[in-house]
Amino acid sequence: MDYHSPASFAEASALAINATGITRFLAGGTDVLVQLRSELVTPDTLIDIKKINGVHDITRNSDGSWTLGVAATGAEMSDHPELGLDWPGVVEAMDLIGSTQVQGRATLTGNLCNGSPAADSVPAMVAAGVTVTITGPEGVRDMAVEDIPTGPGKTALAKGEVISAINIPARGENGGDAYLRFIPRTEMDIAVVGVGVNLRLDGDTITEARVSLGAVAPTVLLVDDAARAIIGTTLDDAALDALAAAASGACNPIDDKRGTIAFRTEVAGVLAKRTAKIAYARAKGEQA
Repeated sequence: MDYHSPASFAEASALAINATGITRFLAGGTDVLVQLRSELVTPDTLIDIKKINGVHDITRNSDGSWTLGVAATGAEMSDHPELGLDWPGVVEAMDLIGSTQVQGRATLTGNLCNGSPAADSVPAMVAAGVTVTITGPEGVRDMAVEDIPTGPGKTALAKGEVISAINIPARGENGGDAYLRFIPRTEMDIAVVGVGVNLRLDGDTITEARVSLGAVAPTVLLVDDAARAIIGTTLDDAALDALAAAASGACNPIDDKRGTIAFRTEVAGVLAKRTAKIAYARAKGEQA
């Protein structure tokens, strides 16, 4: 195995485009190193991007948006004094991944690029409207998070492309987000269903919304019908019922040992209601 530690994303991209066999980028390593040690994947080329300048930075920009370095860890996100105030759902979703020790290494970038339909941070990022900056042989481009996963273990990144930044929009006024998941155990388990909701209010009325589902389809879903079900409402019972129906209707899950198709479909609707209530309360300033 060839190990490289580039000084820039352009160099990392050049290494990847010229590599043969299996190539993996190393940011936190909580997926890559586990796969390597268990011999599920043995990379021919391992490109460690942790030493690139700025990869641990969490920066609030002048317009209120955020730029996160690709190696910023879950622990660093949780410890940041302002990020969680703007985007509690994104931070909480990342905080659900693994143990305290894992939190010291795990990254949003790795969770996204692992391509798991059950990734916790991805529905929260999709609901928040997060984009990523990609550096590749053709230059630099941005892509919405929901467009990155293309199937279990697969992404839309082309050979030689590497995510070089995470971009979170400005929170703005009267907005709130939340993420909830169902797991069989109390902690450190993989989501059977995950739901992210982000919304904005004018008074008590929802004017904007994004709803995302995880672990109920081959990729994380952005469910426009679920968002439309609550836009223009005060999140009354009828709106919540319509939201639940739209969330359940979007599901295309599998049967496995952690949950049946029917169970996952029902739980998606239940969790959508609960998550929307939290996001709504946060938008009104009634819940931290």
